[in-house]
Amino acid sequence: MGKVLIIGAGGVGGVVVHKCAQAPEVFPEIILASRTIEKCEKIKNQLSRPIETAKVDADNTEELIALIGKTSPALVINTALPYQDLSIMEACLATGVDYLDTANYEPPDEARFCYKWQWDYNERFKEKGLMALLGCGFDPGVTNIFCAHAAKNHFDEIHYIDIMDCNAGDHGHPFATNFNPEINIREVTARGRFYENGKWMETEPLSVHKTFDFPEIGPKEMYLMYHEEMESLAKNIPGIKRMRFWMTFSQEYLTHLRVLQNVGMTRIDPVEYEGRSIVPLKFLKALLPEPTSLCENYSGKTCIGCMIEGIKDGKPKKYYIYNICDHAECYREIGAQAISYTTGVPAMIGAMMMLTGKWKGKGVFNVEEFDPAPFMEKLGKYGLPWTEKILAAS
Repeated sequence: MGKVLIIGAGGVGGVVVHKCAQAPEVFPEIILASRTIEKCEKIKNQLSRPIETAKVDADNTEELIALIGKTSPALVINTALPYQDLSIMEACLATGVDYLDTANYEPPDEARFCYKWQWDYNERFKEKGLMALLGCGFDPGVTNIFCAHAAKNHFDEIHYIDIMDCNAGDHGHPFATNFNPEINIREVTARGRFYENGKWMETEPLSVHKTFDFPEIGPKEMYLMYHEEMESLAKNIPGIKRMRFWMTFSQEYLTHLRVLQNVGMTRIDPVEYEGRSIVPLKFLKALLPEPTSLCENYSGKTCIGCMIEGIKDGKPKKYYIYNICDHAECYREIGAQAISYTTGVPAMIGAMMMLTGKWKGKGVFNVEEFDPAPFMEKLGKYGLPWTEKILAAS
């Protein structure tokens, strides 16, 4: 259907490449680009079909424009850092190419999740006749689509949404992050936020928590956090009264994180050290295991889903939809761990929706604005089957 340019050769980028390679009828040509060409070549050598590789600095819009102009893709899939979303969107506008990413823009000097920066591109993409699809990973991404599916098929009104993300895996390290350490630690240490009665309420970081019995995993403590999918869902799910996001953490992880915070290693502002300016969190990133190195010995499962309550045919209804993903099975299939897998597979499916015309439009969109049915049908086929249950209403 069309050539794709994938920017970013980390764990998620590797999964997107593998999954695009499994669908040659939709992705006949694949180009993988990164600042580190060796990472691209490593992924290329894992595949049974040929792809192209290229070197590019995703912070440099002019470099991106030159690469897009040279390769002429139908779609750019951004699996680089959230800091780089805007430079890549600018390059797509300059070259007339559609855009897709998995996480919203975040400024390097401020731990702040906000879609406004990217939503502000809506008119420019419309004027160019281009489409930008934001947050097409799992959370954000599939969780938004789960909500759209529920609204379409199970509810007349949705009142409450709890998005719950559990990683019960064991990678064998005392402390490591499953994706880029900078993004992960900034996310976890930020103040919690939830949506209630039309307002955003704030909490101290990880101060609100409760136990939930996750399918195939068991009881785990989960902590209230802010996550970007709530911002778009609050806009696109009418009548919502309360929405929260929860994520599980082991006590070992939280203890390490608390110590690192207390000694200043999670700071994102520069400090002077021996005549040089360094950012403590960037230095910590250099010391921690590379997320892609966790794959081989990773065991256990993830469970990510949505608990939704509302009204159907005048009666209260409670509904739970979720996916279970096994770290070891992901590694056996494509050499990935489940966190990268659950983000990369939906990005490929979103690209498939765009290239096949199942999802189309002019402007900037979040995934829940489109028909969830064709996307949901592909999830199971490409490794992320989902389960839905009707529960006793509260």
